[in-house]
Amino acid sequence: MLKLFRVDEPEDGDMSFWEHLDHLRPRLLRVALAFVVFMVAAFACGDELMVLITAPKSEWFPTNKLFAWLAVESGKEFLKINSTPLTLINTAMAGQFNLHIRLAFSTALLLIIPYSVWELWGFIRPALTKQEQHKSRFFAIEVSSWFIVGVLFGYFALAPLSVNFLASYSMGDQLTNMIDISSYMSLVQNMVFACGVIFLLPILSRILAKMGLLTADFMRKYRRHAIVVLAVLSAFITPPDAMSMMLVLLPLYGLYELSVWIVARAEAAYNRENN
Repeated sequence: MLKLFRVDEPEDGDMSFWEHLDHLRPRLLRVALAFVVFMVAAFACGDELMVLITAPKSEWFPTNKLFAWLAVESGKEFLKINSTPLTLINTAMAGQFNLHIRLAFSTALLLIIPYSVWELWGFIRPALTKQEQHKSRFFAIEVSSWFIVGVLFGYFALAPLSVNFLASYSMGDQLTNMIDISSYMSLVQNMVFACGVIFLLPILSRILAKMGLLTADFMRKYRRHAIVVLAVLSAFITPPDAMSMMLVLLPLYGLYELSVWIVARAEAAYNRENN
């Protein structure tokens, strides 16, 4: 049984497809086992996770308190977000049980991603040269760090802004918002996971640059187009005021400029190696 989870470093030389599969299998089993452990632990901590998932709608949430302070300092009341209590409802018989399972699953998925990256790196490392292994030895840590930063940005920045905008949006007095907990949780989870993926843009840009599929000149040429896309995205997910829009747009634009710089460095390193 333990042999299934043990990874033996492959010998030098080409391996067949089945040998690669044998090398990958124990890593996949460890990832699956870790996922089950995380999900069981998350299920046991359901009450605490429910507090975390519903926090962005609460007045005491750090981001909401920051905007409340800005509203007082600037004298502009419209800056306050999530100041009105938002009641979430459940409309299905098994809704809360399904919600508990879904929340545990999503939490385990979120936690397993950094570990999965580490196992992936362990799988591809033997195929790299010693020089490539040395240059990319921090790859797993780098990817995990960017993903975690993106998750935190989505949770503390985009989630409360989006909840405030969508929950307070109205087409008239004829409609009353009754927000289902499943709908609310989908919004927060999508924001968190999407930002985690978006913040991998610098890593993806560097990989594409090393493959010759992306250049810094291309990114500079279409910088204005990128700014427009980011501005539209920021305007859509934030309240209709310039300040909150800029709070989202600036980090996203900074991420784009960082990607341009990373691609330029990757191109320069490639040119030095081939000249």
